[in-house]
Amino acid sequence: MKTKSYHLFMLSACMCLPFAACTDDGVDPAPPSESMGDIEYVGKAVGNFSADEWYPGGRLGTTDNVTAGCYEDETQAVADLGLMDEFNLGETFFERNYNINTPPFNGLGPASVRSSCIDCHPGYGHGKRQDTYRANTYGNGYLLVIYHPDFPGSNDGPYISEVTGMPQTQAVSPFLPPVDEDQINLSWHTVTAMESGLPLQFPDGEKYELIYPEITIPTTAFNTYPQPTDIEVRLESTIGIMGTGLIDAIPEDSLKAQYALEAAAGADLNPAMWDKAANDWAPSAYYTTWTSPGALADGTPVEGMIKRYTYALTRASLQDGAGANAMWNIPNVSRPDRPKLYTTTAWAEAMSRNAQVIESIKADPSSPYYADGTDEGIADAVKNLLDPSTNQFDNPWHNFSAEMSTDNFYAFMVWHRGLAIPRARNLNDPDVQRGKEVFMQIGCASCHRPSWTTGDDNYWTPDVIKDRPLPRYPNQKIYPYSDFVQHRLFMVNNIHNSWCRTTPLWGRGLSLVNTGAQDRLHDCRARNEIEAIMWHAYSKQSDAYWSAEKFYNLPKADRDAVVKFLQSI
Repeated sequence: MKTKSYHLFMLSACMCLPFAACTDDGVDPAPPSESMGDIEYVGKAVGNFSADEWYPGGRLGTTDNVTAGCYEDETQAVADLGLMDEFNLGETFFERNYNINTPPFNGLGPASVRSSCIDCHPGYGHGKRQDTYRANTYGNGYLLVIYHPDFPGSNDGPYISEVTGMPQTQAVSPFLPPVDEDQINLSWHTVTAMESGLPLQFPDGEKYELIYPEITIPTTAFNTYPQPTDIEVRLESTIGIMGTGLIDAIPEDSLKAQYALEAAAGADLNPAMWDKAANDWAPSAYYTTWTSPGALADGTPVEGMIKRYTYALTRASLQDGAGANAMWNIPNVSRPDRPKLYTTTAWAEAMSRNAQVIESIKADPSSPYYADGTDEGIADAVKNLLDPSTNQFDNPWHNFSAEMSTDNFYAFMVWHRGLAIPRARNLNDPDVQRGKEVFMQIGCASCHRPSWTTGDDNYWTPDVIKDRPLPRYPNQKIYPYSDFVQHRLFMVNNIHNSWCRTTPLWGRGLSLVNTGAQDRLHDCRARNEIEAIMWHAYSKQSDAYWSAEKFYNLPKADRDAVVKFLQSI
């Protein structure tokens, strides 16, 4: 068992309103000492940083560890509840490769996106930029976004129905993967001119480079019936998973105040989330498709909650979204509350029509798809058992058992909700202090809002584990540096649908030591902080152009200071 230590501290009683955190905390500057790095200053106000800014996840959500492996640490809340055994068990389900038959890591397939979670989240962090698409390459956090474009080259349009929303390129024998990854073409291109007109060098002569991916998939790559036509493909990469439980604890009224604040300031907000005329949530802002009715931690039933997770803002709770959902749809592992496969009817139909699949099953009477051993019987069993509408535990063809037990799912959620954020570093450094000052001055905090205060953390829990405690983070001042609102940057080969939730910046400065890479943005096109910032200025239509343009015009010393600040928080 790993042992981890925490720096315990008291938060200041004087906290800013959670929706007014885009300004400096007003701490009087103090000259830093250079004698002992930052160790002697941790937990103390230094320069324009308050004492609590050393602890981005608050007392309950921050680890004092800032070395390799710090993304893996548990929060103090886990220890306080005596849940270390569950946390360590849950961790194994994230790190281990899944297989077909050997418990407790059985259940892979019959089609899957990956065979393990950590392949997507190397070192528990952001996915790495890839030159080729290979699903089980460690560090490949890419998910394919395949859609019918509204017009040729459009980055918007409905997802295709022939493959799953997170398209699968893996399958267990005798089946073929829904998408043959050998036919996926991924290439990288260098920007030769900014659409905004800004030169690819700063006024002082220092150059920067921007690259972007292009990905295509021919019709022949799809093992579906029918095969899709008229498609476009975009990439999205996984983000770091540390601290995600803390986001669950942000009250909905604080999120609403942030949307209202930005709307009043004239921001163009996604109408799927915010009704401008009503100055209120849009009906589609609520997540209502729960796997089970579930309840809040205090037992209150829930009909809908405001979405806050994923780039596309598709999920509202960690317990029924990023994490809980991924354990089902990435390796395709069933559990008592997930009795159906993550597949498509088009793939099931294609496999039932494939002569090689039928012959392989016919040669193995022990196969659950064998049925009566005839071609027709096998095809019928394959078509129905692979279909996403079929209850795998109760059907006329073959009754499977749940592959992940409720106890193991509970441990997995303790682990996921219990991952800490590493403390900030080098806040005593005058360059970092200057970087924070400039970051605020040029308007980056308009979207990358520094701090929030959590509420009671009355989290939603599915029925299968609603009577078991999960780590909670009530009344913590946290520093994720995100407004959790979607904005548009209008980049070349932009994210699907253009709207992209502001990614939290906390802990990202430790990406290189934890993952071996520091790629940023939704598809890892930015290889460092400078590239990430300048992509915000690619188009004058970008919601962040005015801020990124100010960064472009900064002297080099100030640009470097902003980078140091981003690497420290």
